[in-house]
Amino acid sequence: MAEATPSGSGGSLLPLEPATDGDMRIRGGVGGICFQLEELMAGAAELEGLADEIAAVEIGVRRIWEELCPYQYDPRPSGTAALIAVGEGGQAVRAVREELQHLSSQVRATHRDYEAAESRAAAGIRQPEDGWGFLPLLFVDLTQSNYLSKDAAEALAVPLSLAMALGIAPKELALALAAEMAAGRNISAIGPLIRRLAEGSFPMLKPRPVAAVEEVTRDVAVDTSPAGLLARLREVDAAGHGKIEVVQVENGGRKAFVVIIPGTQPGHPPGGTNPLDEAGIAEALGYGSEHLNAAVLSALHQAGAAKGDQVVAVGYSQGGAHAMNLSKDKAFLAEFDLKYVLTAGSPVGGITPQPGVTSLHLEHRQDWVPGSDGSPNPDTRDRVSVTLTGRALTLPGEDPGLGPGHKLANYEAGAKAVSASENPSLVANTAVLAGVLGAGGAGKATRFAVHRETQPAGPKAGPADIRPAGGR
Repeated sequence: MAEATPSGSGGSLLPLEPATDGDMRIRGGVGGICFQLEELMAGAAELEGLADEIAAVEIGVRRIWEELCPYQYDPRPSGTAALIAVGEGGQAVRAVREELQHLSSQVRATHRDYEAAESRAAAGIRQPEDGWGFLPLLFVDLTQSNYLSKDAAEALAVPLSLAMALGIAPKELALALAAEMAAGRNISAIGPLIRRLAEGSFPMLKPRPVAAVEEVTRDVAVDTSPAGLLARLREVDAAGHGKIEVVQVENGGRKAFVVIIPGTQPGHPPGGTNPLDEAGIAEALGYGSEHLNAAVLSALHQAGAAKGDQVVAVGYSQGGAHAMNLSKDKAFLAEFDLKYVLTAGSPVGGITPQPGVTSLHLEHRQDWVPGSDGSPNPDTRDRVSVTLTGRALTLPGEDPGLGPGHKLANYEAGAKAVSASENPSLVANTAVLAGVLGAGGAGKATRFAVHRETQPAGPKAGPADIRPAGGR
């Protein structure tokens, strides 16, 4: 990356590396590289403006020097000395102008280098987020927990991750992928790949309309911190399969709503009436959550939300992908003002929100699920990703689920660390959440059952082996 060193500064003008805070690796936000480069580009534009002004001064000094030339043979104090002084002043002005232009050009070169790196990443020609530093730990992860890390899944094993996430038998998926490659198709683009699989070998993954039916409304105490919202999500998940919740809070006399979407609830087989089973992952990653988004929209209206009300979306694992898809759903955004999205252990790197939506993504180094889409989360001002790096273990007798790093309890603890952090990216990010929901207190929670339309009768095709219950 190009370096720019202002005269006398003593160092190169370069973006800071991603921050760490205890067991958290923090990427994006106001301390992220992208925002730093945006600020540098704004500074470059200011420098160019100053250089233009100085160029005008330089022209004026040159004219004065030319007007003094006829006096160079006068007595020295009034002739030559004045001419020399003005000339030296002109040279000094030119030196300042040239340095400002050089510094601006170097900043722009730095920005071009960064954009080129991002383009290579988008094309799949990239290193993982943490470089190749995950490789020494890969053996430890596989032997101690039997699961890939986030970086390993992101860099090495999209098809394998896809099989684990969708509940498809590896043999069945291998045959489908072999057919894809034989046809010359790209199997690294997760969205198109899922759509082709759903339209072909695995029709049970194809999305169908989803309805939201109100079950119960009650007054509740609401903790609006990231950890409190994840604890609320855990309660919704424990209430049974196929449930989402809308929580209404008051903040400064204004209503705001929280949409809570749990993680994957395994089906036997996938593609049944629960839209949060493995087939829901296909809808989230391959179809933009079209049908579940419509159900969320309906649930908000049933819970009393009106057009233009502010909304926060919270989701775990698959639920986080659905929550993040709301941030790019034009129909949803035309109805409600989605201000903030909180995800935990979710593959959301390939989802690009509309401007004005702030998001916080909690991930764990040992959790392969966030890396299962093969895309790192973008580094932007409004989007902060926190990778938890503390060691996660499966206790004796405990259900391993999708691995120790994917446990919701890990993410609740990480969310508490986020709230306690003084990192500028986290402080600015969580301030947006607090600005929407306030300090918490009394609220009203409405629980909904979500039902996927029954699959039409016909020949069944799909995996012979379904992942056992307990996954997310």
